[in-house]
Amino acid sequence: MRILVWHVHGSWTNSFVRGVHDYVLPVTPERGTEGLGRARTWDWPAAAREVPVGLLRGEPLDLVVLQRQEELDWCRRWTGLEPGIDLPAVYVEHNAPPGPAVATPHPVGAPGCRPRGIRLVHVTRFNALAWDNGEAEVAVVEHGIPDPGLRWTGTDPSLAAVVNEPVRRWRVAGTDLLLDVASRVATHVYGMGMPALQNAAERAGVGFAGLHDDLPQSDLHAALGRHRGYLHPYRWTSLGLALLEAMALGMPVLALATTEVPRAVPREAGLVTCDLTALHERAQQWLVDPAAARDQGLAAREHVLEHYGHQRFLHDWDELLEEVAS
Repeated sequence: MRILVWHVHGSWTNSFVRGVHDYVLPVTPERGTEGLGRARTWDWPAAAREVPVGLLRGEPLDLVVLQRQEELDWCRRWTGLEPGIDLPAVYVEHNAPPGPAVATPHPVGAPGCRPRGIRLVHVTRFNALAWDNGEAEVAVVEHGIPDPGLRWTGTDPSLAAVVNEPVRRWRVAGTDLLLDVASRVATHVYGMGMPALQNAAERAGVGFAGLHDDLPQSDLHAALGRHRGYLHPYRWTSLGLALLEAMALGMPVLALATTEVPRAVPREAGLVTCDLTALHERAQQWLVDPAAARDQGLAAREHVLEHYGHQRFLHDWDELLEEVAS
């Protein structure tokens, strides 16, 4: 199947383009939001092809995977096809509703939209429950990740977190909680937007053990595995793939009991709670007891491989794509 899909969320796309299909990735000269093309920090297969937007009309497409509202217009403009009518379409919603928490209407389910024949696909069961999906026909395809291998050593007695743009996404990403933890436990943060986080930390009088800006995925996995535990400070977001990748590395997890996290992180894999004191205490325990951290990290890895395996993800998507395309 020849699938038109934009590179929006790197980790999700990294899993998606490793299937059996031909993946057409729009690219613009400036590699902006309208056409980012292939990833620079992942080694994607040759079947994930960049196609300049001006040449998309020449591509014999079988289906489009939409992930943003503006992609409806881009698809019409560059292919001449109407998603859901001339071209089978699914719309992947990656995020939890931005608010109100359980009363935000999803645009795909709005009156008049469903006749386009666009299937709405959520990446977590929580998101499917929380969004007001209206008239949309809804499916859930849970995340799946390629196995990065058991990489945890825990030799660095510190916590690690992966947060992109932590200052812009302040309370949603739990950046204020991240600063609080860092004031008590040595904490490293990885992701995009670290200079802004450094400035915010200095204003708050908090020092991070290390800030690491936008590492390639292979370097990121190697670096994360050296830390004693993984901190997932997000208050309100979809299930972050960085969390699942950290678990697959064999890292024990500290996370807030919100959105999909209680389903994704079993009790034996770390601590999922809204009690910040308990989070601090478990972090301190791991610093003095690496064996306990190791055992919980192994449980985290076992759970992820069983429930969020890559082959299950690709199989679920193949079944859905075949159904929609037919």
